[in-house]
Amino acid sequence: MKSWFFLFTNVNKGNRTFEHLDHEQMIEHLINSCAESSIFERYLPPDLVANWLGKLPPEIAVLELGRSVLDRPIYAIEIGSGPEKILGWSQMHGNEPTTTMAVIDLLNLFILHPELDGVKDVLDSYRLHLILQLNPDGAAAYTRENANEVDLNRDAEQRTQPESQILADYFDRIQPDLCLNLHDQRSIYGFVNGKPAALSFLAPAADSDRTLTKARKAAIKHIDRMLCGLAPVLPGMIGRYDDTFNPNCVGDRFQTLDCPTILFEAGHMEGDYQRQRARRHVLRALLLLLGFKSEHHIPIHYHMLPENLKNHHDIIFRNGKFGDLEILQDLAVRYDEVLEQGRLSFVPVISKLGVEKGQFGHKEVDLEGSVILVNSCENVFETEKLLTITEKYPPNREFFANM
Repeated sequence: MKSWFFLFTNVNKGNRTFEHLDHEQMIEHLINSCAESSIFERYLPPDLVANWLGKLPPEIAVLELGRSVLDRPIYAIEIGSGPEKILGWSQMHGNEPTTTMAVIDLLNLFILHPELDGVKDVLDSYRLHLILQLNPDGAAAYTRENANEVDLNRDAEQRTQPESQILADYFDRIQPDLCLNLHDQRSIYGFVNGKPAALSFLAPAADSDRTLTKARKAAIKHIDRMLCGLAPVLPGMIGRYDDTFNPNCVGDRFQTLDCPTILFEAGHMEGDYQRQRARRHVLRALLLLLGFKSEHHIPIHYHMLPENLKNHHDIIFRNGKFGDLEILQDLAVRYDEVLEQGRLSFVPVISKLGVEKGQFGHKEVDLEGSVILVNSCENVFETEKLLTITEKYPPNREFFANM
């Protein structure tokens, strides 16, 4: 297969869009140009996806694979005519929409730039089968589980839910050569270097011994190709997910069926609570997977990746005196994602008083040894919504106010 380098060098003579751009500028231009403008927030209801699907040109095959518990349609898009079949599915967990956004952007690239040799080459090499929002009920309600409160990624063996059966039937029908299990990970993940896990991968185990089967080796090879181009963009921020074998997980099951499977986990970076930066990184990873080779790359192997740690908090307030204690302590805060009247709110909640060494905040505030009132009280109550953090004594500085 031709390299994606052709995407940037063999532009039709009539198209002058990419003239005078260097290699990296071209990549950024393409990522920017194919970003779906109707999608710009983390909450991605099925109606918004359906509106986008309704605007697709007729040559793009949109299939209704079946219906969810609440009778919402589950769609797949099939594009390309190549011999290698790739099956991808997003939003198995309804509150993990970042990869859905990235897949939509990828499809926009194929639609907006059909004249580029690289696009033609990809579509001649692959047949892409992409399920958008496997769990549309969870996507609408912004819940991990489906409408029956079942985690679809723990339903691979029993397949008790219609969504689980739809995916299994589609897998059996198309017999893919590669599977992409597309997820988000919470903002709690990071590494000992203090950096967040902006993007993580996993080649799932096929047995409890974590044997490197032929399919698993193939998945790792694909990940390695992505890592070479991603590492310069996300230095020290790419991780490896826990590979403990669980036959109830879909990726593990498909790996046992000898189909190379890759788990994507779109992560958090400081300030990116709408996950728009993460969306771009997932799109870049998908381009690399499909054949693009960056001019500037860092050779890195899957097994060199650090494993994700739960060592991050949304905010850490450092060096305060709380209650009757004279010792300095740190206060950790998380954001709970709450759907209210169709809008997603990020509600600060007190998660822990007394933060262990090796924990980091996406944002850190130094309380400078002050005696602190939390929500105007001397005592701290975990799981309570955080409203204010103020200094007890004059000058009564305000360190946080959730208006």
